[in-house]
Amino acid sequence: MQLAMIQDQIVSMEELEPVYLDRGTFFGDGVYEVLRSYDGKIFTLEEHLQRFANSLAAIGIAGVDMDQIRSRIQRAFNAAGTANAKIYFHITRGSAPRDHIWGANLKPNFFLTISELADNANEKTRGIAVSTHPDWRWKRCDIKSLNLLPNVLARQDAARRGCAEAILVDEAGLITEGAASAFFAIFGQTLQTAPLTANILPSITRKYIIQAGENIGLEIVEKSLTSQQAAGADELFIAVTTKDIVPVVKFDGTVIGDGKPGKYTKLLIHEFRRFTV
Repeated sequence: MQLAMIQDQIVSMEELEPVYLDRGTFFGDGVYEVLRSYDGKIFTLEEHLQRFANSLAAIGIAGVDMDQIRSRIQRAFNAAGTANAKIYFHITRGSAPRDHIWGANLKPNFFLTISELADNANEKTRGIAVSTHPDWRWKRCDIKSLNLLPNVLARQDAARRGCAEAILVDEAGLITEGAASAFFAIFGQTLQTAPLTANILPSITRKYIIQAGENIGLEIVEKSLTSQQAAGADELFIAVTTKDIVPVVKFDGTVIGDGKPGKYTKLLIHEFRRFTV
């Protein structure tokens, strides 16, 4: 007899709800996206959908109707009635008894949540502290997969240190990105961030920040930097969909600049906001 146990309840496999056999739970076999709205308007929906489609293709999940996904997002957003919302959604390969090899007839599972975004004006005004952590992630971080345990452990370590984000450092001593963000440094009038490679997520927010940097006259350099170089920057900030630009005023205990959000970071925050209206 094949059976399962949920908490203290024993059930036969035949009676088990499909949600308990989701390959996302067994293997992290799926991809996700997070986007947000500003004042009742979803920001960069089409770009997020394209990245989602790219992730699906990269892991071989086929047959997903992107028009249907777009419709589901819009319908849920309208139903929520939340002006400034965080929209999370994922697709897993489907539900089946645990086996590394998937069957040809699996039906992908879709899941979405909408929640109200907290106001992060205080972080923008005061800045945050960050700490470094070894980059333990897999080698295809350009795919927005559900395999996030290394990110979780890094962020938990940062929280234990009283920091708001973990900045990941690879085996060569180079910063890749934040555990849940893109990472930027400013030296003089140069805006620097790591180039897009297989170990960097192609952040939508990153794209707009680079455009904002060009708009305010900064030179853009896509080059990795070490922790030591970052600690010596004039300004640092992270970028994440749900918070856009957040100044970093302390890096591994080192105060950045005068310990307050820098001049160009504030200009970038203002310029980025123009994209969202």
